Amino acid sequence: MNKSKFEPRRAMSAGERKTTSAMIASLAPEGMPTRNAPFGNTLANIARERADIVGLTADLAKYTDLHVFAQQHPDRFYQMGMAEQLLMSTAAGLAREGFTPFATTYAVFASRRAYDFICMAIAEENLNVKIVCALPGLTTGYGPSHQATEDIAIFRGMPNLTIIDPCDALDTELATAAIAEHKGPVYMRLLRGKVPVVLDEYDYSFEIGKARMLREGPDVLFISSGLMTMRALEAAKALEADRIGCAVLHVPTIKPLDTEAILAAARVPGRLVVVAENHTIIGGLGEGVAALLLREGVTPPFRQIALPDEFLDAGALPTLHDRYGISSDAVAASIRQWVS
Repeated sequence: MNKSKFEPRRAMSAGERKTTSAMIASLAPEGMPTRNAPFGNTLANIARERADIVGLTADLAKYTDLHVFAQQHPDRFYQMGMAEQLLMSTAAGLAREGFTPFATTYAVFASRRAYDFICMAIAEENLNVKIVCALPGLTTGYGPSHQATEDIAIFRGMPNLTIIDPCDALDTELATAAIAEHKGPVYMRLLRGKVPVVLDEYDYSFEIGKARMLREGPDVLFISSGLMTMRALEAAKALEADRIGCAVLHVPTIKPLDTEAILAAARVPGRLVVVAENHTIIGGLGEGVAALLLREGVTPPFRQIALPDEFLDAGALPTLHDRYGISSDAVAASIRQWVS
């Protein structure tokens, strides 16, 4: 397999390198509208009407936006310290007592460090625990210790666990409200801080297990999740100048997949299907979609835009997004190459 076919990279001169900080708080370029702490503010608002909502974190309230909830509901906030296994076990105990716990940490710590506790204490018992985790995929430049590039692959095989990957602030707000109503364990990837607002232009609504077609186009179908839906929309606008029409199907629920919507979109003849995700090319949305299409005998031309199967570099996020092919410019360049 030609690795560059799936993970195109462009060499960058020293003068082109961006100098933003590694732990960047916002993925929004200058001028893009944002909302601050959409998860924390939404959860705090919900908790005003629901006494069962409690918040727990593993020493990361400020960095998962749970500090907003803690300030407004201090009697329902639990600081567990740097003990992720204890965090998940305590959340399970609270759920058994009738509470709806929201447990926050970084995605790397939930998926790598606390996996067995989530599996045995929460998922096996189908408890009503919401695990909301910051720094998914390549959303920090602090290197492999903080980059949860394989979290979806780790969690997709866990029975009973719903997996959500929101695109922007609006998606995060709607998803937070939805998972608070949903009965059962949920893992949600979190964009924190000043989060871009993108989907308000598309009459968007969120429903667990449902994908949304944001725009149509005859040449390329993006099937995307998380921040890569933002990138797909940006790339689609840029590609209009090349007379390449792109559809974008946003898939915020990774498990369970909206198989009906994906199959219907992929069956439209004449389109290249491109799955775009902020996750390793192994075991995530791309492989889930590919397996679905193969099982159903739907065989359009198919490509993936994803992170490589390797430990990624540390550095400034804009530089890394260009390097690993998930910036909007890199996405558009890949499409031009494949369509030509």
